[in-house]
Amino acid sequence: MFPAPPLVLLSLLLFACGAQASSTHRCGSALVSLEASTSEVRDKCGVPTSASLVGYKEVVDEYGFRHEVRVREWIYGPTNGMYHFLRFEGNRLRRIDSQRGR
Repeated sequence: MFPAPPLVLLSLLLFACGAQASSTHRCGSALVSLEASTSEVRDKCGVPTSASLVGYKEVVDEYGFRHEVRVREWIYGPTNGMYHFLRFEGNRLRRIDSQRGR
């Protein structure tokens, strides 16, 4: 059996990755970046199509104190066939993913 050509492997890898992570999200003419607050995102992007509580996460602050923060996911879209998933931990945007709708 012959090894698969690199282009075939790359194509399979890209196909397998349904969502892509980003550090910014465009809302019309506005742009939000990681670490933005929920109020900043809402001001720039409006009310999300869907918002849900994912759970809670324990974080340690700069003084070594442990805190439990709420983890929420907001979904915007579809915009030009794309859905945008914004994950907030506490009050801060920590992850932005995009995925083409089906």
